[in-house]
Amino acid sequence: MHLRRLRASLRGWGGVGAMAVVCTLAALFTLLLPLAGPGGDGSTGLGGPGSADASRVKAEDCENPQNQSLPPSTADGASVRAIKERGYLQVGVDQNSYRWGYRDPNSQAENVQLEGFDIDLARRIAQDLLGSPDKIRFKAIPTNQRVPAIESGRVDMVVRTMTISCSRLEDVSFSAPYFLTGQQVLAPATSPVTGYDDSLDGQRICSATGSTAYEKLDADRKAGELAKDVDISTTVPNQLDCLVRLQLGEVDAVVTDGALAASQAAQDPTVELKGERFTTEYYGVAMKKGAQDLVRRVNRILEDYRDDGGWRTSYDKWLSATMGTDSESATPPEPEYA
Repeated sequence: MHLRRLRASLRGWGGVGAMAVVCTLAALFTLLLPLAGPGGDGSTGLGGPGSADASRVKAEDCENPQNQSLPPSTADGASVRAIKERGYLQVGVDQNSYRWGYRDPNSQAENVQLEGFDIDLARRIAQDLLGSPDKIRFKAIPTNQRVPAIESGRVDMVVRTMTISCSRLEDVSFSAPYFLTGQQVLAPATSPVTGYDDSLDGQRICSATGSTAYEKLDADRKAGELAKDVDISTTVPNQLDCLVRLQLGEVDAVVTDGALAASQAAQDPTVELKGERFTTEYYGVAMKKGAQDLVRRVNRILEDYRDDGGWRTSYDKWLSATMGTDSESATPPEPEYA
């Protein structure tokens, strides 16, 4: 059954034409994404002044960003009460990351719903916080708008393959990590590129604007660890757009999170991962600074999600086909709190 579903997904997603259509639809859906749950004015009412804890981490003082989150708690504060009074959770997500947050083009359903590993997590948070996984309103946001969406109050949180980083901790608060990943290179199977090494010399690399992939490329270029003839000028709002650029021959390789790269390789069997991951990173749920009670509550939910098997069930359903059942990413990270 799993093999048949995977083959159907590959047929539905493979090819330049299909992917170009997907990207066009993605742009439209970003504006028209149906909302689940009752109506509202879109304001979270969250936030408030921070205090001298994890919400005030400075990049220069940050060594292990994944260990900067607050300990779990079930106590309600102003942020949690505001969500409960509104009656639904507003979550920023992706809608075109295969098996993470996407609409299945092979679905026969009349109204195709968002699905994937991140979508499962968002629904679990809504379930535990509000009593129903359907008390949620999804908002599709591009990679480079994740932090602004939180800061402006458009969403309560972002669950969108968002890496916890020291620089981002200056702008938002994160939950404890819920997934282990790292940067990898994606290129055509016939490419001479072998990984994040000298084989990239003279190659055109694509990454998403505001991503940790671009931060790594830019930092290595400035430090002289990446050859100056490597072209890193191609950046896109949404990470999936890099795959389309690769398929069209506009770039030679993509640098992105290995978890996303594996899903993209499943979308198009003509591309493959090159070399091992060359960084260690963790995804976290991002929330507004000052929403300390919400951060603590999400961490409590993540603890339960790991302990009751929900995390592993979701991994087996969405990611085991592309990442394996016994990879280092197949086990949820053990949290360490500030």
